Amino acid sequence: MDEAKLYKELGVLTKEKEKWEESIPYVSSLLNYESVKIQAKVLWLLGEMGLLYPQSVQDTVPTIVSFLDSPELLLRERAVNALGRIGRGDYSIIESYWASLFRFASDEEPKVRLAFIWASENIATNTPDIYENYMSVFEKLLHDVDDKVRKEAPEIFRVLGKRRPEFVRPYVEQLRHLSGIDENRVVRIHCLGAIRATGVK
Repeated sequence: MDEAKLYKELGVLTKEKEKWEESIPYVSSLLNYESVKIQAKVLWLLGEMGLLYPQSVQDTVPTIVSFLDSPELLLRERAVNALGRIGRGDYSIIESYWASLFRFASDEEPKVRLAFIWASENIATNTPDIYENYMSVFEKLLHDVDDKVRKEAPEIFRVLGKRRPEFVRPYVEQLRHLSGIDENRVVRIHCLGAIRATGVK
């Protein structure tokens, strides 16, 4: 099947969630397809499938992890995001790879740093305790040079603030400061949201 038809087929499957679990072996096989566009779509779809059926994607996780070293920005971004979605579904499946995700907090590409934050939010939703000693990593991202990264960085503080406010309270004054001075309005709003999540007035 040529790339255009295959991409369209995957687009249809994206909407047919009732077929997802049975389709995982086929979709996983497409990670070998020699097209960045198809591989990126497959990584995204496997992440969504893995959120719902984490056990069914377990055997594919090592292949997904191999894309973390891709020179292609889009594939690194999608692999990080997929592991976050699968880890939200069942952290134990990606546990052995979790620590290696932190290198993407300083990836040269802003979109990959952004994907790292998203993945962390996903994992922290159901497995917050593992982030206790890693908050300083996210603190640095509050000051990222990229607007989109800075807009998302407070959101991991919000996610954790709801679940483990004690992890976030040491950063409340910094979040409050940023809520008043950051040039980006969304950053200011998200910082305030993170503070509210902790219950601090």
